[in-house]
Amino acid sequence: MTRVERVSDLSAPGVAPYAGLRDRDLRGRGDVFVAEGEVVLRVLASRSRFRIRSLLLSEKRLAALEDVLASLPDDVIAYVAPQSVMDAIVGFSIHRGVLALAERGPARDARELLAAIPPGPALVVALAGVTNHDNVGGIFRNAAAFGVRAVIVDQETCDPLYRKSVRVSVGGALVVPFARAKDAHEIVEISKASGFEPLALSPRGREELGAVSAPRAVLVLGAEGPGLAEDVLAQTRTVRVDMSGELDSLNVAVTSGIALYLASRTRTP
Repeated sequence: MTRVERVSDLSAPGVAPYAGLRDRDLRGRGDVFVAEGEVVLRVLASRSRFRIRSLLLSEKRLAALEDVLASLPDDVIAYVAPQSVMDAIVGFSIHRGVLALAERGPARDARELLAAIPPGPALVVALAGVTNHDNVGGIFRNAAAFGVRAVIVDQETCDPLYRKSVRVSVGGALVVPFARAKDAHEIVEISKASGFEPLALSPRGREELGAVSAPRAVLVLGAEGPGLAEDVLAQTRTVRVDMSGELDSLNVAVTSGIALYLASRTRTP
């Protein structure tokens, strides 16, 4: 069971990783990341592959999390502070009152990640140039909801384990395995070499996604605005989501939910 330590001021050494939370988010945290909120903590503790190092909790949240603390290893310390002290540590008012520090573990190889997916129908998502944390989090949430086996992100796409991405994903970024590739071209190459058909989503896609049959597919999404590069579209099967009205596209996270619904209908669990 987790050991509880009371914190009354900012000098407690164990809370140093949580100090100046937003600044540390921007600078990066190396081999660890911070998860925020009760729902996310429960996913992290029970369903993810990541090892928790410590918790920082406001006093008022402790009782509701006793079952989580009881499930964690003895070497995990839960630092518990009054809300005002917790706010002072992180540098802003953190009303959720729940933070966890966890280890990233070794980075995964995209080829190995796809190779580990069992035979049969499978859907993977790939992100190229998606630099908004809300969008990345929303896409991971949708990926978890629709049974996506893995997500591949290129070097331009923001970190799925960034605190805001994890929070918006409601823990989806903690349970859907992911790996990085260099760029969209490498994503296409890896997909084909691994026996998956890359499907590039574009408002100008040649086929309507709901009518496409591709049992093992990688759905490639680009950034809002520019979308996927023309040379990437030229080397892939392009798909679209039909819409009516004056606009031809939606927010990429919203689009991913619709696209994954359409794609999942063509697959047998």
